[in-house]
Amino acid sequence: MATIQSDAGDNFGAQESLIQSLKYLDENKPADRDYLATDYDELGLTFANLGNPNQAIAYYQLALRFVKDPETKSYFYNHLGNAYQDKKDFPQALINYYAALKLYGKNRITRARILTNIAVTKWMQDDRYNPVNELQHTLNIRIRDTDRWGETSSYEHLADVYGSRKPDSAIFYAERMLSLSGTLRSGEEQLSALQRLIPLSDLSHARVYFHSYQRLNDSIQRKRNVAKNQFALIRYNVEKAKAENIQLQKKNTESEYQLLVVTLVALAGAAFGFWLYKWRKRRMQQEADRNLQESKLRLSQKVHDKVANGIYRIMSEVEHLPEIDRTILLDQLENMYDVSRNVAHDEPESVTDFTERISTMLYAFKKQSLRLAVNGNEGELWQAVSLRVKEELLLVLQELMVNMSKHSKATQAYVGFYAKDGRLCLEYRDDGVGLAGKETAGKGMHNTVSRIEALNGTISFDGVEAKGLRVLIQLPIIH
Repeated sequence: MATIQSDAGDNFGAQESLIQSLKYLDENKPADRDYLATDYDELGLTFANLGNPNQAIAYYQLALRFVKDPETKSYFYNHLGNAYQDKKDFPQALINYYAALKLYGKNRITRARILTNIAVTKWMQDDRYNPVNELQHTLNIRIRDTDRWGETSSYEHLADVYGSRKPDSAIFYAERMLSLSGTLRSGEEQLSALQRLIPLSDLSHARVYFHSYQRLNDSIQRKRNVAKNQFALIRYNVEKAKAENIQLQKKNTESEYQLLVVTLVALAGAAFGFWLYKWRKRRMQQEADRNLQESKLRLSQKVHDKVANGIYRIMSEVEHLPEIDRTILLDQLENMYDVSRNVAHDEPESVTDFTERISTMLYAFKKQSLRLAVNGNEGELWQAVSLRVKEELLLVLQELMVNMSKHSKATQAYVGFYAKDGRLCLEYRDDGVGLAGKETAGKGMHNTVSRIEALNGTISFDGVEAKGLRVLIQLPIIH
């Protein structure tokens, strides 16, 4: 299940399945060790796919502890080298690639893969190094041995190496990669080829490639969403059986405690009645004070979230648009006027056509230096979400995008929406400076955390090592 999920792009689902399978294995049993090695290697691959090379390295090293077969060990060393390459620790990457080269056996395809990784790593370590001859050599091996997937990889690396030095050659290999990956029906490889062709091509070709990229990316995202649910029924039946077993045990023990509970309730009721009288008297005074304070805080939050962030969003959109339509700008300013008036009169905003609202708001933060990917903004998802959750989510998302635009220095960002276990999930990731030791309790983020907690939601931050930021927000769909 984990391998199928990982191949379909559902790395988080794959991790859940792998962790579940680990519960059935014992490292002290020799018969389990090959399975443990495979599990840990697959876990490393999922973390590598999610852009977490440190965690990937840890699991690849665990995999190497339990494997004895030389060819399999060579395979794991190659993965470990890839993780160090992703981490830009090129000396360690080369050490592991050479270790893989010693163990690969007689498989020429495996040898070509390792030699390709070595050549590319040397070039990444020092751009004065010319790996073209080595890459052409391994490409010839792959063509001769009909290794079509490896051939695609060779075209990708050659396109990268030629890059700005010989754009025509780079385009040639990127087009070969696009054609072959289409034959192999590999959407991911086609996207990778299109990503290289768009900046290298002239304007007319770049537009065609860009539209192809959009259509293909949307198709892949839809398939991934379907794949995420393919094992839902299996998990449901397992959890249902567990719940029924727990319920049966509960019924068997309830009768033993009923008499004791009735007695304790009677005694507690008398004490509670006296305490409640005292508490209500004190509570009434506290309630009046708190209402006044909450009114002030609510107004402050609305001014920051709706007015200040809304104005910044318009400023960001105007700054990065090549031309400004005065009519659209006036409409946006008029809308901000209505928002500020609603804040003053404490009137709620209506959220209609929510998918478009999300898209419009995110689009305002796009600029040439930032690639923003959005997944899951579908009408079917929002139909089940309450109006209050939608209103609060717009403000939370806007705060995240304002912080990203102002502080993150990110070149790539991702915003994803999905429902899980009756909760609405918002995942935000970027490759910026991360938290870098900064506090997350600024006014904007403090308001964001307060809003989420008020909805019985949760928020988690991952970005303390200045290598990007990941924020995961979970909210009840109906509140």
